[in-house]
Amino acid sequence: MAVPVAFDHCVVHVSDFAVSTPFYRDVLGAEVVATPSGGVAYRFGARQLNLHGPGVDAAPVARLPVQPGNSDLCFCWDGPIADALAHLQRHGIAPELGPVERFGAQGTGTSVYFRDPDGTLLEFISYGSSS
Repeated sequence: MAVPVAFDHCVVHVSDFAVSTPFYRDVLGAEVVATPSGGVAYRFGARQLNLHGPGVDAAPVARLPVQPGNSDLCFCWDGPIADALAHLQRHGIAPELGPVERFGAQGTGTSVYFRDPDGTLLEFISYGSSS
């Protein structure tokens, strides 16, 4: 029996919203949305990154707040991985690893790894023959 759930959001830590917001908006294409508490979240279609950081109290829900650079997130790149590398280069971001073959939610793809301003490990994965 299938369970009626779908992935909704996860949390990353940002140390400086003024630095992280342009990065997530310009490099990853996030829609920056205002939260009811007066903060922001980064939305990717129907999925969202909520944020721990300055002025955000993760208690009582989080036993330990997410720490800077303590996350590892993968985003699908729609097109050849060479285009993802060129995109990162245009934004002055040096890849940490890649292109390399990886296994993700859609099977085998080609990935490139890089970091956000807080050191969070990020990955673009491209699937199919266009990778």
